[in-house]
Amino acid sequence: MLKQIVSILGLFLLLNSLIISQEIVQWRGPARDGKYPATGLMTAWPDSGPTLLWHVEGLGDGHASAVVTQNKIFTAGTLVDTGYIFCFSRDGKLLWKVPYGPDWIESWPGTRSTPLYVDGKLYMETAFGMLFCMDATDGKKLWEVDLFKDYDGVNNKWGVTENLLVDGDVIFCTPGGKENNVIALNRNTGKLIWSCAGLGEASAYCSPLLIKLPKRTLLVTQTASSILGIDARTGTLLWSHPQPNKWSVHANTPYFKNGYLYCVSGYGQGGVQLKLAADGSAKQEMWRNTSIDNRMGGFVVLGDKIYGSDDSNKGWYCVDWKTGKNIHGENMMGRGTTIWADGMLYCYSDVGEMALVKPTSDGFTKVSSFEVPYGEAQHWAHPAIVDGILYIRHGDALMAYDVEED
Repeated sequence: MLKQIVSILGLFLLLNSLIISQEIVQWRGPARDGKYPATGLMTAWPDSGPTLLWHVEGLGDGHASAVVTQNKIFTAGTLVDTGYIFCFSRDGKLLWKVPYGPDWIESWPGTRSTPLYVDGKLYMETAFGMLFCMDATDGKKLWEVDLFKDYDGVNNKWGVTENLLVDGDVIFCTPGGKENNVIALNRNTGKLIWSCAGLGEASAYCSPLLIKLPKRTLLVTQTASSILGIDARTGTLLWSHPQPNKWSVHANTPYFKNGYLYCVSGYGQGGVQLKLAADGSAKQEMWRNTSIDNRMGGFVVLGDKIYGSDDSNKGWYCVDWKTGKNIHGENMMGRGTTIWADGMLYCYSDVGEMALVKPTSDGFTKVSSFEVPYGEAQHWAHPAIVDGILYIRHGDALMAYDVEED
């Protein structure tokens, strides 16, 4: 009996260690909030910028970010009219590239979404609603579903743009259909787990958020004119909240902290804070602020401050988390994306300027900046910081900068 107990305990510890060691690498960092756990980074850059370690070209069109795992880097791009997944070594050597099918070649052409890496597998959704799983070792496609054909999904004006979300063996996505508005799939097989009709609105370029509450796991996403709160285990729609804008574009991932949810949209709509019930079953609007109305560059919350840019190049802002009131604002560079690591903000403008910005008690201060030298078209990809290296994707090019303190 004692040997059996020891064997069972050993098996339990082995399985637990395997679960703990599962590697997930996703868009905008471990928590999808733009914060990276890197430490020992520079607090100021030389006038010419940090050292460029390497760069690669030939990625094609698009604004997929870099996905940096323990020993590989993945990204995606569109060459002519076909999308490809690219796999590089950590020193920038191409290991393989594999086509995954047609991708967007209309207005603002190129791959929209960033691959999701989970424990040796890659997941991505194309602009035409094809969701697929690949073996990250060689790019072999393991399964694929057509969200438009199989789940009555519909495309939107600029193509589906959703960075997929995983929880254990479940993948969440938003076909935007009348019946299958938001769905959950088994990530190993692609089979349907549940479907939620939501409000029947079209998808809205949103990359969803998972909130783990004491009594419920809540999935939050945005469709054409609404924020949705869905029970992540059953697919039950618990609540919705109005959040319309001119073009039904809500491309930023929501953010949750201490019972409060923040969602922000561009085209003048701005951000809204909702207070959620303890079990996630209800919400109450607390405030709105239109200064930060970032379209797709995200934002960062540090303590009781929200940092981000607006949608019309009026400026970058620091907003009070508790009240929604502006703390500071200035036109320090063109609108863009915002991430954070080791006490500093990294702000990448859509005119190609990368800035190192220090958060302060009364706002922020721009410390250093440089112009991104390679690539073309839109500066829309979100940067990533891993092991002291800043990765910047600009269209056809991917650059790796050493931002670690000597």
